[in-house]
Amino acid sequence: MIERPLEVKALDKYTIFVSFSDGVQGSVDLKHLAHKGIFHQWDENNLFMQVHIDDYGAIAWNNDIDICPDSIYLQLKGLTFEQWQQQNQYQHQYASHQ
Repeated sequence: MIERPLEVKALDKYTIFVSFSDGVQGSVDLKHLAHKGIFHQWDENNLFMQVHIDDYGAIAWNNDIDICPDSIYLQLKGLTFEQWQQQNQYQHQYASHQ
């Protein structure tokens, strides 16, 4: 299972800082999403600065806009999902043989 976010805050326009339960943390630039689809709302009433972790563990701004924390976690780790899956599978196999 991919780790859960513990903290999220907006650093500046379209950049967030996130820390996860395993100690992984860092800033993520989300400007590639700005002005696309629902994300145009980030510019209304300073919404982007209101980022938080919602009741389901998603990185959210309101009831309409959220981002899966798994993708942010993998980005901070510099991994694709397939790479994470291979590493995680290896770790589980190794642990079960001990």
